Amino acid sequence: MATAKSSVKHVGIPPRKARLVADLIRGKKVAEAREILFYTTRVSAPVIRKVLESAVANAENTAAEARERIDTDEMIVTNIQVNCGPTLKRFMEVARGRSAPRRKRSSHIELVISDK
Repeated sequence: MATAKSSVKHVGIPPRKARLVADLIRGKKVAEAREILFYTTRVSAPVIRKVLESAVANAENTAAEARERIDTDEMIVTNIQVNCGPTLKRFMEVARGRSAPRRKRSSHIELVISDK
């Protein structure tokens, strides 16, 4: 059973918004997940697509080292997690000369594909 993993950290997208796209591809085949991510207009879709392509490249590289042949399009996205990264705390001006706190959230994305 071949598995491959890829991750990206400190992405400047809030985890709540990235999870919406991650839920779309969880449990799908890699070929179908590519199509979904290509046509999704969310901000996090290109980032998750790059993580998916990285996992596919890791699977191909591992198979080449072991002198095996695998079909990466038939592999399945078994696990995708979007966790919270560090939060930047900033302040924004509001009415009457005051300021209000603003939190700029980031996320860590981990993706695992396998053939079963």
